[in-house]
Amino acid sequence: MTEPISLAGPDLRRTDVESVFVGQRYVRSEKEALTVLEQNVAEWSGAPWPAGILSFSCFLSSEKDTVLTYAQCADGDSYRPFARSLRGPAGAGAVEYRPRRSVVPPGVSGVPGCVVIATFDVDGAERQDQVMNSLVDVLDVAPAEQPPGMLSANFHTSVDASRVLNYAEWTSVGAHLAFLDSGTREKTLRVSGDVPGVRPIGFRRYHLHRSIGARASGSAVNSLRIS
Repeated sequence: MTEPISLAGPDLRRTDVESVFVGQRYVRSEKEALTVLEQNVAEWSGAPWPAGILSFSCFLSSEKDTVLTYAQCADGDSYRPFARSLRGPAGAGAVEYRPRRSVVPPGVSGVPGCVVIATFDVDGAERQDQVMNSLVDVLDVAPAEQPPGMLSANFHTSVDASRVLNYAEWTSVGAHLAFLDSGTREKTLRVSGDVPGVRPIGFRRYHLHRSIGARASGSAVNSLRIS
């Protein structure tokens, strides 16, 4: 069993992640959102983690109406029984994904000012690969053509072959807003629209609230507040 320690956020480049569980919960107010976020952190911090769970992070949308959770695991089997043992919002259902491909512009670094989660509804594994590879081709270009402010784009495919998720890190909300008015954005819309059996669900901007990771021994410590 392991206990959690503070993190500055999930490490999207770690190679030991096999499964990622993403959950979304809509809330009626910022007050309710903060309550749900703190309940999530308390539940995950208060229970010893089984081996195989690597990190847990929770986010609040810019609109203050959606709580997103992102759990990295070495295997899916370690997550499911642990999540079922949690009685509050932390035990709510989540979609299992596999991390597949990432675009990381060379020479770009920094702490993300926001995270953008974009999702696509797709008809099977072949369509997952088609739209993911098409989007990577648009984004993985020469440094001069990279969208300014994009720190990374990390594509995930759901294990049931019904979804593609892009977890994109941006330096700021302003950088992402500028991207929405750019030619690169138009290209991403065009290539995703050209793949039959792919339906964009949309995107939301999120800000990290708390992130914790696994420690082999010792007591739990307070998780790091980012927002």
